[in-house]
Amino acid sequence: MIHSTLIRLRTAWGTVQADLRDDERGDVPGWVLITLMTAGLVVVIWALAGPALAQLFQQAIDQVSSF
Repeated sequence: MIHSTLIRLRTAWGTVQADLRDDERGDVPGWVLITLMTAGLVVVIWALAGPALAQLFQQAIDQVSSF
């Protein structure tokens, strides 16, 4: 009984190890590039739209404060 359980556990562990070796981790450099490009786009858009958004926010605050 114990011997057959150990054999099944050893076989299962071997299967897990094989699956881990064959597992694809994905395209890490691609994800890094996507992340950097997204951050760059955010910076550029913020630089272009920042003053207009600040003015819009200030107008909204001024309208609320006038009540």
